Amino acid sequence: MVVSSLLARKGITKYKLSKISGVPQTTVTDICSCKAKIENCSGETIYKLAKALGVTMESLVAGSVEYRASFETFKSNVCHSVKDMGDFDFLISTLETGKIRELYERKWYAESLYLLAMTDYLSRESSFPLCAEYDDMRCAKLQRIVYPAGVLAMCAAWGSDEPKRDSLREAIPEFIRHNIVEAEVRNVC
Repeated sequence: MVVSSLLARKGITKYKLSKISGVPQTTVTDICSCKAKIENCSGETIYKLAKALGVTMESLVAGSVEYRASFETFKSNVCHSVKDMGDFDFLISTLETGKIRELYERKWYAESLYLLAMTDYLSRESSFPLCAEYDDMRCAKLQRIVYPAGVLAMCAAWGSDEPKRDSLREAIPEFIRHNIVEAEVRNVC
């Protein structure tokens, strides 16, 4: 996946990467399609690809080994970042890094849409214009509604879906647009 992203960023085809690096085109294609994992390639192959792409071997391999925290942890980290940085600095930082699109391209849709919803919410709250770069993603929805873990725990404890209904009524519009129920983005310790 990292190799595909680098190819797209640099405007290089798999065929051209194969020619530049000396790595067989089938190997490059297998890596880009995730049929082969780059971390399982020989050191020589990784070296050739890294050199051709202008990156370090470590970054090429490290980028393929991803750690994905739970969605609840991700949400908490985002809310803490907003609190620590402030609305404006959080917005600028998020938009400058391109993290929303990066997560979306990794197919981490929940995280990507949560971050987009957060930027849209903060933009509305601060009367900032929306970033048009993500207009194509604003109509995207998760397949199922995602409720906070606390709401699901209450439903289980009560044996009722009433907490879900209550949380839907209180949900922030920018989040519910993507099927994410969120009402408390500022109440973090």
